[in-house]
Amino acid sequence: MTEKKMRILIAPDKFKGSLSAREVADNIAAGLRDRLPSVIIDTMPVADGGEGTADVIGEACAGEWLTCAAHDALGRAIEARYVWLRDRSTAVIEMSAAAGMWRIAPDERDLLRADTFGVGEMMREAAKRGAQDILIGLGGSATNDGGFGLARALGFRFYASVSIANYLLTRLRTGEHLDAPELNGPVSDLRMLERIESPKSLSLPRIVAAVDVWNPLLGPRGATRTFGAQKGGTPDQLEVLESGLKQLAAAVTRDLGCDFRDVHGAGAAGGLGFGLLSFCGATMKSGFDVVAEFIGLRVAIEKADVVITGEGRLDEQTLEGKAPAGVARLARATGKRVFAIAGNSDGSSAVRALFDAVLVLAKPPVTPEESIARAAELLQERARELAQMM
Repeated sequence: MTEKKMRILIAPDKFKGSLSAREVADNIAAGLRDRLPSVIIDTMPVADGGEGTADVIGEACAGEWLTCAAHDALGRAIEARYVWLRDRSTAVIEMSAAAGMWRIAPDERDLLRADTFGVGEMMREAAKRGAQDILIGLGGSATNDGGFGLARALGFRFYASVSIANYLLTRLRTGEHLDAPELNGPVSDLRMLERIESPKSLSLPRIVAAVDVWNPLLGPRGATRTFGAQKGGTPDQLEVLESGLKQLAAAVTRDLGCDFRDVHGAGAAGGLGFGLLSFCGATMKSGFDVVAEFIGLRVAIEKADVVITGEGRLDEQTLEGKAPAGVARLARATGKRVFAIAGNSDGSSAVRALFDAVLVLAKPPVTPEESIARAAELLQERARELAQMM
């Protein structure tokens, strides 16, 4: 009788700032084959709604990369890319393609100006192409505007209040009516927001917002307090931005008749989750679950004997919707052993409990900086170690 060969599925996320999910998978596979030449190895890169989501879905579903004119978070003209799935009439967009941190140099970061107008431009382009569905991955944002820019790109108009003093002074001097000033400038102007006017005609396809964090819009766990400092916001700027988002949420409730400020995920991508729910009628889903369904991950795991996953860092945040945790839970549900290879890890018991073993690239004498520069080499090395363990 022919002995059944072991089948290993390698399903990692990207190592941010170092290797794509595809490159991670291929390097792990190369290391395993050095020690286990007779096993069957399948590779299936994964993502969770963050950067790399379009790459993963595009590869798995034979998508076509398209470009469109847009603007980055600081209003500069760019060419942005998204994936078009012709057979499904579906556009897969990453908000970071237009408004991502990767487009902004560290000395250019300006949360009071950065907005999501370019994301709205990408959505308009996809709708014009005939998309019946748009999947938007929320991750890697350089913004904290609650979808203010996106909404303006889709035709919503925002107006500040007119003070009684200014109104009376203008009437005395000119006899003219004073219109409320329209807000088209920096995100900090949201503090003056009085009224939102919806476009007379807005036709959008079905929109799914794919998220990998579940923070609300406001408060200690909201977009500003949790992620603002990472994007270069100073304490004073964060106060201004939180105030602006509160004003935006109040105006949306009053003028659009909906209130999503406390919805889990509303704070994703600087509050873009809130904006997509409020202005576009989007549905919010776990980015990992959406990607897993697109690429057929559950079926691949069921066929495997062993599953290997990983990402740049495994920590407590991994448990909140990140790809390695999703892979591990699917593997556990089907009774499969599951291992992780990561750039580094906080070593928490909650993270360790997900996996049969965790191997990290950055272990002495290798520093975290070295592990990034030598990621491909070290992935193969750790994969060889894992092969010996198995």
